[in-house]
Amino acid sequence: MSNIPETGRTSRVRIRLVIIQVLVLSMFVTLGGRLWYLQIRNGEEYYHEAKSNHVQRVVQPAVRGSILDARGVALADNETRLVVSASRTRLMKMKDRGKAVMTRLAGVLDMTPKEVMDKVRLCDSETPKPCWNGSPYQPIPVTLEATTQQALQLRERPEDFPGITAEPTAVRRYPAPGGTRTAQVLGYLSPVTDVEIQKAKDTDSPHLRSDQVGRSGIERTYDTQLRGKAEVTSYEVDNLGRVMGQTKSDPGVPGATLVTSIDARVQSVAEFELQQAMKTVRNETDKITGRKYEADSGAVVVMETRTGRIVAMASQPDYDPNAWVGGISGTDYARLTSKSSNYPLLNRAIQGQAPAGSIFKVVSASAAVRAGYDFDSKYNCSSSYSLGGRSFANFESKGHGPITLGDALKFSCNTVFYALGHKEWQRDGGLKPNKDTHDWFYRTAREFGLGSETGIDLPNEVTGRIPDRGWKKSFWAANKDSWCKQGKKGGTYVQQIAYESCLEGNQLKAFDSINFAIGQGDVLVTPIQMATAYAAISNGGTLYNPTVGKAVISPDGKRVDMIKPASHGRLPIDAKTINDLDKGLRSVVAPGGTAAWRFGGWPLDKIPMRAKTGTAQVYGKQTTSWLATYTDDFTIVMTISQGGTGSGASGPAVRNIYNAMYGLDMAGNQDPKRALLPKPQAQLPRVNPDGSIEAPEIKPYVPPSPEELAPPALAGPPATPPKHQD
Repeated sequence: MSNIPETGRTSRVRIRLVIIQVLVLSMFVTLGGRLWYLQIRNGEEYYHEAKSNHVQRVVQPAVRGSILDARGVALADNETRLVVSASRTRLMKMKDRGKAVMTRLAGVLDMTPKEVMDKVRLCDSETPKPCWNGSPYQPIPVTLEATTQQALQLRERPEDFPGITAEPTAVRRYPAPGGTRTAQVLGYLSPVTDVEIQKAKDTDSPHLRSDQVGRSGIERTYDTQLRGKAEVTSYEVDNLGRVMGQTKSDPGVPGATLVTSIDARVQSVAEFELQQAMKTVRNETDKITGRKYEADSGAVVVMETRTGRIVAMASQPDYDPNAWVGGISGTDYARLTSKSSNYPLLNRAIQGQAPAGSIFKVVSASAAVRAGYDFDSKYNCSSSYSLGGRSFANFESKGHGPITLGDALKFSCNTVFYALGHKEWQRDGGLKPNKDTHDWFYRTAREFGLGSETGIDLPNEVTGRIPDRGWKKSFWAANKDSWCKQGKKGGTYVQQIAYESCLEGNQLKAFDSINFAIGQGDVLVTPIQMATAYAAISNGGTLYNPTVGKAVISPDGKRVDMIKPASHGRLPIDAKTINDLDKGLRSVVAPGGTAAWRFGGWPLDKIPMRAKTGTAQVYGKQTTSWLATYTDDFTIVMTISQGGTGSGASGPAVRNIYNAMYGLDMAGNQDPKRALLPKPQAQLPRVNPDGSIEAPEIKPYVPPSPEELAPPALAGPPATPPKHQD
């Protein structure tokens, strides 16, 4: 027997001990490997990450660049205000989610607690304005108009207002020089969103949470240049938040200055005259409906003929862009987006669509020449044109007998163009189109730039519509089911139209082409499209991309990047046809022309004037007024929805704009000292050595008095309106 005592170990116990030893050893090996991975292989990476946890960034937003008119007058700039902001993230961490702090803040700012809380809440699909639609991690402005006393109270009692700051800040301002708003052209700003921050993260122009970005107008188009680059300074702090030192500094760069082609003086005239024309026509009775004209919206475009630069662009109704600064109120937002106010955020110059009416006839005359008709041949201007059982009347059912295409423009004879449109439809095969259809009228319209964007440097331009065979087919396919359900043979007018459209809406019919030839039916155009087309007739055929931006000047004034005029095509007609059109349009303001009564006394020998009047019919509405005009230097197009005739409603306003630009009175006498812009502005504003830009003084527009609008006594009685107005 052995003298060694028994340990009591069995083989089963020994196996368990071995397993435990293996597990412990494995754990140590795993832990060691992990330590090697963290400290040796990726040690440097994790060191920097840990260090960055103790780095705080201080962001100083860049001062946004100014927007100037062509002479250097500020249309948008910045002013320093005392801004009180709230850190939503800090407030939300409090037990009462910041309610007590915001209540105390409301007392200091003379606001209600609800007003303060509404400013700080986040926007979503169910939250009405006011609310914050920017990043929730960014300080949210509560007021941009704090007094010095209010700011001192907040800064002297930081323990009562945690998360609240009061700092002098550069705030956007739209000064409205001379009373001009230029609202839809300028646009407005609002805070950047998290989605936009992520989207721009890897671009050449990333966003910071403090950024304000352009939402419409040239504030949006030139946002990158105007925004500049914020100054970002990084500080190393300890776990108590004490600054240990500065680790990195990215110097900021102020935004560049944008010089536009807008002339604030002419813009002021255009805005006033458009609004006044609408007010005036609202007091007149529509002979067709027996009601006063509604004149619910309108637009005017003043363009340099040889460059496409926009001198003035007004749209009614309009708004004050300052309403958006610091966050728009619920009342203002409701007004700007409501049907009752007729959506003033829309820029009717580039987004307003309507049938062109008779100003479209320059397109139809060009199409006729391309189809082989001679411009100077005689075409019957009868009082009406018959198609089957339907009669298409001349405007006010007046005929002029055999006339040239030039005279058809002068008298705005519908029936000449009815006949030409019908003949071309027949030549193309009618309801059974030929394989090689020319479709001259539709092709010419598209080649005049209609049915597509002009390329203007403003966002959200619409294309209008050219209802050719392709459009008819696609429109029918999209609406057939609805028409067939709504249509009824022999029913109401709407039901009958739906019934016919259900059966044959994919066909281009004779009456479609007849209506199209005078700018009626399904055709839709915008004022900027028609201004571009008429400017092309004036300049010899070039279709310029309209531009508002003229130059971008660096903050120090040492670099100037010109925005040069560019074109998107040429008119599809030769020089002779352009010259023939020009002569025809000159005759419109000559005795007997539809615009002559509005341009009596105009010095045609010194400043040749061309014009075309238009009165477009829209189902269920009163007629739309159109007037397209140009001189050698400028093109002006005005339209007033539900405003009546072109010469009647728009004529006086357009004449007054030209008078102000050229310094003319109603007798045609010119005073160079009164002329606002007799020639396009060629030079840029003067830049001083320190980068500042000199701005001339601008005075509010003083409209002519009734005595000034009346013709001189020696000139005889004023011209009477023609029986045929268009």
